[in-house]
Amino acid sequence: MRIEPFTTGSYIHVLKRGARGIDIVRDESDKWRFLRILFFMNDEHFDKNWTAVTRGKGLFQRPESWPKRKPLVNILSYTLMPNHTHLLLREIKSGGVSLFMKKISQSMTEHANLKYKEKGSLFQGAYKSKTIITNEYLKHLAVYIMVKNVFELYPKNGLMGAQENFEDAWKWANTHSFSSIGDYAGMRTNSPILEKGILGEVFDTSAKFKSFSRDVIGGGKWGPVEFE
Repeated sequence: MRIEPFTTGSYIHVLKRGARGIDIVRDESDKWRFLRILFFMNDEHFDKNWTAVTRGKGLFQRPESWPKRKPLVNILSYTLMPNHTHLLLREIKSGGVSLFMKKISQSMTEHANLKYKEKGSLFQGAYKSKTIITNEYLKHLAVYIMVKNVFELYPKNGLMGAQENFEDAWKWANTHSFSSIGDYAGMRTNSPILEKGILGEVFDTSAKFKSFSRDVIGGGKWGPVEFE
């Protein structure tokens, strides 16, 4: 396990894996619930009955009785994989990243244990993190999180197939609901989850994001952003 030190204002790549490599989501409802968790757990306010009190409302609609939303972190990008998740976060409240990740882990574990009649933690210990210190690293990391990982799910031979047929894979990946790739590729706007910040400035057009992604994926040069 490695959790690098960071302070308020830091940009952090966070990785959270399932225990023993198990899937952390098993069906479509689990995946959509993960997106809701990214929104509802990113708040100083916490209602342990949040799933019940938001039932029947919009996907990201907060009850009017709750206090004004105060995020713990900025979520710049994310991708949910079957047995792990990648997040690019900015710490905006001291201890915000740790609290946010703790809330995600507890909520997903409690849900999985109840739904699948299991016991124990859904996840493999604490999250891993890396602090981002350069824009170049940030750009490559964005492609690693949103493009490389989603391309691994490409139904036509995964990442290798995507490298051979980038245009088709790009079109397919842009419709993937459980990653922020569509938000940077211009397929979605006004995400309630994301606060793009500096990443939105770096990739201020979908064309820039696509062009840089093509270069990185074609060259396979994302190694430095991977965890050991």
